[in-house]
Parts: sequence; C-alpha cells; structure tokens
Amino acid sequence: MSELPRPPRRRLRADAERSRTAIIDAAIILLGRRADASMEEIAAAAGVARQTVYAHYPSRDALLVGVVDRITRETVAALDAIDPATGTAALTRWLTVSWEVIERYPLLLTVALPAGDPADEHDRHLPIMQRLAEILAHGRRTGEFTTGQPEGWLPAATISLGHAAGQEVAAGRMTTAAAAAAYRDSVLRLAGVVPGGAGVSSQLPAIPPDQRPTA
Repeated sequence: MSELPRPPRRRLRADAERSRTAIIDAAIILLGRRADASMEEIAAAAGVARQTVYAHYPSRDALLVGVVDRITRETVAALDAIDPATGTAALTRWLTVSWEVIERYPLLLTVALPAGDPADEHDRHLPIMQRLAEILAHGRRTGEFTTGQPEGWLPAATISLGHAAGQEVAAGRMTTAAAAAAYRDSVLRLAGVVPGGAGVSSQLPAIPPDQRPTA
C-alpha cells in the first residue's frame, strides 16, 4: 500500500499559526478577567485541545511570554505613528498610547508575569524605549525639554512612573483615570513642560479632585 500524501508544509504552518493566535487571544481575555485562569480553561476558550496549548507553549510562563510579545508588538506599531519632531505633543502621545495599553490589557496589572531572561526582557522592551528616547532627545536638542538631568535619566524615570501608576491602580488606591493623569503630569513636569501648556494634549484625563494629593 502506498503511503498517504502528507499535507503541504505551508498548510501545517498556517494551521499552527491560527492555533497560536487563538490561544493568545483566549489567554488575553481570560487572564484579563481572572488572573488564575488555568491552561485548560484557556484551551477551551481557544477551541483547541489542552495538548495543543502545551505543544505551542510548554508552560504557563511560556504562554505569558507569548502574551507579552503580542502586546509589545501592538504597542510598538502604535508608537511608530508618533513623530518625535512634535516635541511635547509626541511625548504626551507616547504617554497616552502606553497607558491605553494598560487599560486595554488589565492582565498587565493583575497577572504575575514571569521575570524571564534579563537579556530577553531588554530586547523585548528596547523598541519601546528607543521611541521614547528619540522623542526626549529631540526635545532636549530643541530646548523644549529642559530637565538638567543626565540624558538617560528621564526615560528611566518615565518607565518607573508608569509602573508606579499601574501599581496604584492594581492596589485600588487610585482610579485608572487618576493614575493616567498623574502619570502624564509627572512625566511632563520632569521634562520641564507645564501640564496644560501649549502643545500638551488633553487625551489623558485630569486628576479627579477627590484623588489629588494634598500638601
């Protein structure tokens, strides 16, 4: 008996890619609703067998890395549309896009993401940091951003403030709107820009009066 013909390799790759996409889509939705969603639940939501999930993502950490990779690619694509030459408007837009990612993917605030290899983490976030650095470098050259600090300080401070804002929301100490506004205003002030001044976008909301810090 002759051997049955094997399906074309291209079709197998396409099927595998559809499965990976469905798994990541399901993981983003379920983990955004409930941080402890199991691999079995994610498989069911994706419409695939549990073995299929493990074939693509051997562990929960591997799946979470896949989720972060997806979110990172989407973020970079959105940041690519920002023109660094627009100065304060560009920085405000970068902050807006970054915070919109947190709002769109609540799992970033509630799921314990794997630490991973430091080199891999650096490479994953490098495109995002590069776009921020381009905006800040242009603003410094034109005199629009006047921090008086070393060149690498403001990008690092911006990322740290974003993490702090997210942690305040996750802990229930601030609303998403209040944290977004505090994040924007803090970074703009660090850059030497007066919030509400010329070129400052109002896309991020103002801090509600009941959540403004007291002296």
